[in-house]
Amino acid sequence: MSIVIARVYRASLQDVWDLWTTKEGFESWWGPEGFRGDVREIDARAGGVLRYEMAADTAEMIATMEGAGQPASHPVTARFSVFEPRTRLVLTSMIDFLPGVEPYENDITVTFEPLGDSVRMTVTLSGMHDPAFTEMQREGFTSQLSKLDRRFGWTA
Repeated sequence: MSIVIARVYRASLQDVWDLWTTKEGFESWWGPEGFRGDVREIDARAGGVLRYEMAADTAEMIATMEGAGQPASHPVTARFSVFEPRTRLVLTSMIDFLPGVEPYENDITVTFEPLGDSVRMTVTLSGMHDPAFTEMQREGFTSQLSKLDRRFGWTA
């Protein structure tokens, strides 16, 4: 089951593209509320790697993670499996941090469509290994988009 989320942001195409392809852009919004993505390496090109640490960044979220028996941070390795500048990218992540779940790859496909002084960003999340985790993925991604919603404003 895939999840499709679209936003139209009052921003330039380059600004929205940079959110996905630069260290500064990625770190400025990645991670649900209460988390951050600390980029360790980014090589934004077809086949290029993205390595980051997903880290709880509030005392409340750290306590929540510890209470659930989960670490407050974990490394994530991904690659840009499709890279069409300012048009489309696919970020393929290795899901290898879930206890008791065999590692697997998961795709995030993003398309960018200029609309005058705005940009439509459409994100398609490939489903996780079970429906409950797919729903958590949707909730988490929607939460992290709220950071961009506040920054740019959105209409769709």
